[in-house]
Amino acid sequence: MMNLSFRKLLVITNPPMITLPLFIFLTLQYLFTIGVTSYKPVENFAVNCGVSGNSVQNSRNWTGDINSKLFSPVEPQSHQSVTAHASSNSPSVVSSTARLSRYEFTYSFPVTDGQKFIRLHFFPASYPNFDRSNFLFSVRAGPYTLLKDFNASVTADNDNNPEETITEYCINVEPGQRLNLTFTPSSTHPDAYAFINGFEIVSMPTDLYYTKPDDPGLSVVGKNFPMYRIENNTALETVYRINVGGAQIPPDKDTGMFRNWEVDVPYVEEQNNRSTPAGYHLKLKDNGQNYTAPDDVYLTARTYGMNATTKYNVTWEFEVESGFFYVVRLHFCEFEPEIQKPGERVFQIFIADNLAERHADVIMWSGGNLIPVYKDYVVFMISKACLKKLNLSVKLQPHPNEKDREFNNVILNGIEIFKVNDSDGNLGGPNASSSPSPPQSLVPLTEPSGKSKKTDIVPIVVCVGLGVFLLIGFLVFRRLTVAGYSLLGKSKSRSSKTHESSLPSDLCRYFTIAEIREATNNFDEVFIIGVGGFGNVYKGYINDGSTPVAIKRLKPGSKQGAHEFQTEIRMLTQLRHLHLVSLIGYCNGGGEMILVYDYMERGTLSEHLYGSGNQRLSWKQRLEICLGAARGLQYLHVDAKHKIIHRDVKSTNILIDDKWVAKVSDFGLSKFGSTELSKSYVSTEVKGSFGYLDPEYYKRKRLTDKSDVYSFGVVLLEVLSGRPPVLHTVDKQRANLVDWVRKSYKDGEIDQMVDPFLKGTINPVCLKKFIEMAIECVADDGNQRPPMNELVWGLEFALQLQDTELGGIQFEKKREERALLHHLVNVTNCEESEAQYFTNTDESLESKYSKVTSSSSQGLI
Repeated sequence: MMNLSFRKLLVITNPPMITLPLFIFLTLQYLFTIGVTSYKPVENFAVNCGVSGNSVQNSRNWTGDINSKLFSPVEPQSHQSVTAHASSNSPSVVSSTARLSRYEFTYSFPVTDGQKFIRLHFFPASYPNFDRSNFLFSVRAGPYTLLKDFNASVTADNDNNPEETITEYCINVEPGQRLNLTFTPSSTHPDAYAFINGFEIVSMPTDLYYTKPDDPGLSVVGKNFPMYRIENNTALETVYRINVGGAQIPPDKDTGMFRNWEVDVPYVEEQNNRSTPAGYHLKLKDNGQNYTAPDDVYLTARTYGMNATTKYNVTWEFEVESGFFYVVRLHFCEFEPEIQKPGERVFQIFIADNLAERHADVIMWSGGNLIPVYKDYVVFMISKACLKKLNLSVKLQPHPNEKDREFNNVILNGIEIFKVNDSDGNLGGPNASSSPSPPQSLVPLTEPSGKSKKTDIVPIVVCVGLGVFLLIGFLVFRRLTVAGYSLLGKSKSRSSKTHESSLPSDLCRYFTIAEIREATNNFDEVFIIGVGGFGNVYKGYINDGSTPVAIKRLKPGSKQGAHEFQTEIRMLTQLRHLHLVSLIGYCNGGGEMILVYDYMERGTLSEHLYGSGNQRLSWKQRLEICLGAARGLQYLHVDAKHKIIHRDVKSTNILIDDKWVAKVSDFGLSKFGSTELSKSYVSTEVKGSFGYLDPEYYKRKRLTDKSDVYSFGVVLLEVLSGRPPVLHTVDKQRANLVDWVRKSYKDGEIDQMVDPFLKGTINPVCLKKFIEMAIECVADDGNQRPPMNELVWGLEFALQLQDTELGGIQFEKKREERALLHHLVNVTNCEESEAQYFTNTDESLESKYSKVTSSSSQGLI
């Protein structure tokens, strides 16, 4: 469509120059551009389960699995599977029927040898006589486990996507073998059953994703491993397939293999509106890679943006399962006419925070402009004792020696990420594991190999364990005798000369790098409990291993990180509140920037809303957590000595301790509010997180406390819906949480917004009050948003309403008391936290008043 518009514009604006030969040439060029030859797969099975005959969807024929001659179901005659229709509206023809069984069943296909795609379609609706909560099964394809104890309904609910779940795999079929797909209900659940709505088996070009025989293999990013090869005995799972900077490319627009290409916006950490150039009117040059990706992938890209004055790292974040190797394929094509020669655009590529390309030059790789090329990398995402999910990042930044070049920019056109099966042929994800123990009991872990043979390692473990024990004993002894510790573990006073720092060590503890290394077993990866753009967070142990702490290790050499490091220390050493994470200390020696906090046993709020394997929260728990976070933000906005704007309020920055108390964390982006009476905002560079950013702040670069209110409103909507702010797996109308809730609220469809887990548990009056508050928070105009103290009162009111609708009368009385006391505390300039006067909600106003006046008479005010 864009090609057609361009040709029309050309004809209209240059009528004297369009001769008949030129017109014929342009027409043929346009037709050739849109008529790119697609791959013709040898096998192209599309099976619709639970029906007979054929059906058509998106111009593709689907064959019913009943009485089909294309394949043979194999199952015990005494345990025949059944077919059923979904009891709810399904999004497609394929997902309206299913095959279900409480016993194992198999499909067997006669296929040619070679590499194939397998795509499984699941629609976890309710089926007659089958409870959707009992969907629990495994799927095998030959020797490979594709899904292990897979719960389709939980997966759909966690993703907030009641529509189809489609998984895709790549496997190789050896000569003379059939391709068998086996579905097995879980043996751990007495009522478990397996089901499938549809599946595809599609051939792919030889070695499209596998290592070519003459290729030496792929390097493992960040590891000194041998070259890694994707051999025919390897299975892959497609985790992400992204069209960078462009629109979604549906399966029928692929190069003949029916792949789906998503948009990249939900994964971009920070974006510039001008950072997505496109060359739809151009024609790619043939380089023998016709099928690797559609032309629209190579003719759209993301860069810094035209005339960008601020250079920032262009970063994408992808959530993956830990404990697996991943293949990351990056697609490139220089189509901007200014870039024609090698060396004109040079940049660096980081994958999973490790340098993957020191000198990326697309023209040098491809041979010229408009010639597509791709590069493959392997990364190992190590299994963490407490972390099943990790962020795999792809980051581009200019080469540090290319700053003076005219085209000091980056470019990327597409991303594909594949999970590689483990040594047991499993792609189904890691088993749950326990929390890490203190380092004294650890045995260092070796990096697992995807193809290593099992050996007797008991003697090795014993020897290594003894060595580690002796080493730790020596380190403890050295710390006690050299680093200034008594035998009782109490720190002696340190001179300010023991470290070079202007930071406030008198207000928090200064740790030596030796102490930090000891606390984390020398930054053992098994202790990592969080990963982000700033670096890793470790669970460590201090005070002779008796006190667990969270240790945040910032990436070395980052100027922005150094600024945020100092900001967070200076902020948190001055702040103490029940609902703010406490800073224990810091370390800035040995080239490191490290912060040490209280350890929050229950992790982040987001993990309990839509994180895998975490305890789901009741509505009352969610209200109490929101109230705690609101009180923490109220303290920053109102009760702190100087107003503080957090600037990065989000569900991952609300932590929960072992008693389910919420605490606001991460003050690296925080700013002091304006001290000018005539000015209510701070002019500053836009910072924050995608999906939570105040649109008014983004447009005008004017930061106010109402920017935090907007972000907190997004958190409230997350809490209500149980889904993240942006979802790439749903239709466009529901992709943005704020837009979807606004529309649903306007249309009177409140029930659609509620997390299915909470259905029937929320008092309707409480729900109405909560939604009204959240909608007010995300108003486009900051003046229409409530201040944080009103949100605290509103959440207290919502809690009362949840218990009883009559609680509102008592609440209004308590609200009046709180307002009076809040005024009294401010008037008397009390330096203590206001919260201490309201811990006993049953105490009378007179008693509370006497506490304030008594404090004043004793010199506390």
